[in-house]
Amino acid sequence: MDEDNLLDFLRDQARLTSVKNGCGDGACGACTILVDGKNVRACRLTAAKVDGKTILTVEGLSQREKEIYAWAFAEAGAVQCGFCTPGMVMSAKALLNVNLYPSPEEIKKALKNNICRCTGYIKIEEAVLLAAGALRDGTKHEEKNTSARVGNRCHRVDAGAKTLGTADYVDDMYVEGMLYGAVLRTKYPRALIKSIDISKAKRHPDVEVVLTAENIPGNRIDGYLVKDWPVLVAPGEETRYVGDALAILAARSKKAAQEALELIRVDYEELPPITTPADALKENAPKLHPGGNILKKTYVKRGDPEEAIAKSKHVVRKVYKTPFVEHAFLEPESALAVPDPDGGLTVYVGTQSVYHDMHSMENILGKPHGKVKVICKYVGGAFGGKEDLSVQHHAALLACAAQKPVKLTLSRRESLFVHPKRHAMEIEVTTACDEEGNLTAMVAKILADTGAYASLGGPVLERACTHACGPYRIPHIELTGLGVYTNNPPAGAFRGFGVAQSAFAGESNLDILAERVGLSPWEIRYKNALNPGDSLPVGQIADDSTAIKETLLAVRDAYESSPYTGIACAIKNAGLGVGVPDTGRAKLIIVNGKVQLQSAATCIGQGIATILTQIVCETTGLDKETVEVAPPNTVLAPDSGATTGSRQTLFTGEAVRQASLYLAESLKRVPLAQLEGQEFYGEFVGVTDPLGSEKEHPVNHVAYSYATQVVVLDQKGKVEKVIAAHDIGKAINPVNVEGQIEGGVAMGLGYALREDFPLKDAVPTAKFGTLGLFRSLDMPEVECILVEKNKSPLAYGAKGIGEICTIPTAPAVASAYYKLDGTRRCTLPLKDTFYRPKKSLHRKPVKPACSDGVS
Repeated sequence: MDEDNLLDFLRDQARLTSVKNGCGDGACGACTILVDGKNVRACRLTAAKVDGKTILTVEGLSQREKEIYAWAFAEAGAVQCGFCTPGMVMSAKALLNVNLYPSPEEIKKALKNNICRCTGYIKIEEAVLLAAGALRDGTKHEEKNTSARVGNRCHRVDAGAKTLGTADYVDDMYVEGMLYGAVLRTKYPRALIKSIDISKAKRHPDVEVVLTAENIPGNRIDGYLVKDWPVLVAPGEETRYVGDALAILAARSKKAAQEALELIRVDYEELPPITTPADALKENAPKLHPGGNILKKTYVKRGDPEEAIAKSKHVVRKVYKTPFVEHAFLEPESALAVPDPDGGLTVYVGTQSVYHDMHSMENILGKPHGKVKVICKYVGGAFGGKEDLSVQHHAALLACAAQKPVKLTLSRRESLFVHPKRHAMEIEVTTACDEEGNLTAMVAKILADTGAYASLGGPVLERACTHACGPYRIPHIELTGLGVYTNNPPAGAFRGFGVAQSAFAGESNLDILAERVGLSPWEIRYKNALNPGDSLPVGQIADDSTAIKETLLAVRDAYESSPYTGIACAIKNAGLGVGVPDTGRAKLIIVNGKVQLQSAATCIGQGIATILTQIVCETTGLDKETVEVAPPNTVLAPDSGATTGSRQTLFTGEAVRQASLYLAESLKRVPLAQLEGQEFYGEFVGVTDPLGSEKEHPVNHVAYSYATQVVVLDQKGKVEKVIAAHDIGKAINPVNVEGQIEGGVAMGLGYALREDFPLKDAVPTAKFGTLGLFRSLDMPEVECILVEKNKSPLAYGAKGIGEICTIPTAPAVASAYYKLDGTRRCTLPLKDTFYRPKKSLHRKPVKPACSDGVS
């Protein structure tokens, strides 16, 4: 035991699973504990180093401390995915043990080693202040607003369990007789696999099963939308990126599994990787897929942009570049597959869609429908990164072969290598306006590196194109997108879904036009912003809930009151749209006198269980203690679609409202107790038109959200404050919405200023600690302004907030830096800033950092 890693000992032997394994490298703080009263990271110690010392985890807090921290974090809205929260509590405990009157700066410093990817830290800091006050005054603290009606700031239903570490994530689970899975991955991003020798691994005394491509009973090629991704690469085939799996095995211990991987011998013929879309498009480039190196083309044209540009007074043409970015969710991917006595399989996983996982695993395992059940545990963040299969299919294959439970959890290094990233893009944008600043035309050409496999690259490219024009009236447009395969890690869904990239380009061009015309960046946006009844550039009519101008008015004073401010706007769809079938479903079952809400809508931190509970309570008049939300599952819950595209609050929220209306009718006749066993079903179908529809005014999406953000810099170039005004339709739970905005701003600031995912010959070189993520000491003040205008009865008027809160931040930061030093920055992350300094900032105009074409 003495040489065991302390984190492994605490989790695997002592079963103290509040201590989370986020990175295993001391960078994230999820494993923070107290040793003799001092906060340390358990992953950096051995058991021997703490021999004879006092170790404290969340499980060891006094009952009063547990009550206080659970209340404080819930009251402040400090909990989202919850994976980082117990570590945050222990860092707070270390501070409050010695200082019950901490200043905000002292709290920031106390949390500096704890990363949160969801909340933006602000509400966590508020929670620590609340906890300090409660510990000082010794009185009992309770929820201020116990009503769970729509619009109230009630506590999240999962806040207590996540704060105290009792919420089970998959890697917290243990089943008697469980085996541990491991995956052998290719050494090279592109190589011909000549042979795979597993004979020595099979002879390892603690190994129970080793599988290669020939052992897959069903279809070996999978993929979220395009079937192009091999579950295991077979001899005679080429690998396409360093995350490709060659063999999988299950052993009786984690150590044995890793030992056995070292015994597998692979004969490679290393081949030169294709590392850029430009190289992939060369005439003599090797074909990475049978159909070639182009995944997707998107083309939209309305009006006559060529003529409009020729007649325009001002034209700006620039090229912008954005990098690959890592999701950096705190919980690495994990799955536990358990064989059922009837020949079926139950898979526990943290996923964004249990039904998608089920269908894919049925396909891979060759099992009939109904023989694979998927249950979603708590999900420690996702941001789009847990839509594709990562570990669940491999765990399922091993469990079926061994006929024993198998758990497979990725190390952080594997996670960085395996799952899809934010697309790197090169975007050429031409924007034109007349003498008064009225926009006349936009032409955008987007080249997206989709990496080794399709993932969701096609829809991401579509959204990047269709949202490139922003929330403005532009009568003439031409949008061309090209998604290209390379040997880089796959790129797929990521918060913003392509729009974060194209908005950076489009909004930056708008600032330049404003300067040419003699308008302020605020004025040109307000002049061209959509009104209800206007036609969006792609043709859809802006509905009555459109409130982009209201968000602009809300930030005007803040924008004009400081010398170094930047501004940007955004538009983002809710729902899949563009003609894709999209349905929200839910049912309410009366069980033991309570309403059990069954929905397959996954919470990845956004708080959907709380939102759905509030919708039930608003519609029926019941209190929240009467409502229980079951985990997403394929056994009882109807398919609610994936948690993606900012859709769940609107789509599943409306389905829950419909089911609740039926329940409310029954409650008029009989009390709840007399409805035992009855079910009430609700469904909402979003009907949309495909992209390229011949309709003059197609409905491409059922709803759009709008936003304006202002970024304020100090004289040194440090972000001092962000003002974020968001048209969210209706805030079901305002504290939840604020938390999403603050977290989205934190992610947007990281994207603008520090985050990158460098590759060397298509191989990732970053560690979790070098990704450039914002920490507590980096985070500025964020003022959230909620604009509520939507009168639609659908989900009580709620629209999506999960993605749009990240989109306008980067261009607003770039805009602010231009005011500071006169430099136009056209590449992310921004260069020569307070956060990535090369030279001291100055305020004299310098040569622009990107080319500028004028017609």
